[in-house]
Amino acid sequence: MNSSAAHTFAIFFAAIFTSNILLTLYLGMCSFLAVSKQVKTAFGLGLAVIFVMVATSALNWLVYYYLLVPFDLLYLKYIVFIIVIAAFVQIVEMIIERLSERLYNALGIFLPLITVNCAILGVSLFMVIRKYNFVASVAYGTGSGIGWMLAIIAMAGIRQTMVRSRIPKGLEGAGITLIIAGIMSMAFMGFTGMIPLN
Repeated sequence: MNSSAAHTFAIFFAAIFTSNILLTLYLGMCSFLAVSKQVKTAFGLGLAVIFVMVATSALNWLVYYYLLVPFDLLYLKYIVFIIVIAAFVQIVEMIIERLSERLYNALGIFLPLITVNCAILGVSLFMVIRKYNFVASVAYGTGSGIGWMLAIIAMAGIRQTMVRSRIPKGLEGAGITLIIAGIMSMAFMGFTGMIPLN
């Protein structure tokens, strides 16, 4: 494996585990906490997040290096990235509605949530800050999406199992969920140092 491929794999692996966008960078927590009650819904949202993250990281890289940089419009990157993400989600929503109404009804509530998921904007900003090339940016977007999906599915599985558990009154609901998220964060941070992300 050459050094470029090894570096790209390191970025991909680190985005899933050592620098998980949700559990080590704390981006995308709102939808993570709101939708992690059932494994089935968490899985559906996770798949949708992966798809949008991969596509928008590629699109935003192209827009940044072929539009914003040449025309010296870097100060517009936040607005442009948000517009690209929102437009892409809208296009995906329209296509799914046309092709499969059943799938649209199943994912209908998840698609608007993806537009406001700050983890997706975070991926686009981190790839620019870290000066990744196109392939590394797509690898980072894919890894971040997979890492986000693993985290929300794990949380949903734990929360489903805890339905029958006796939880102290003061910790029910958001309290115990945040404690579990903190413990999960420590577990994911345990991978730190295996493969650095820079």
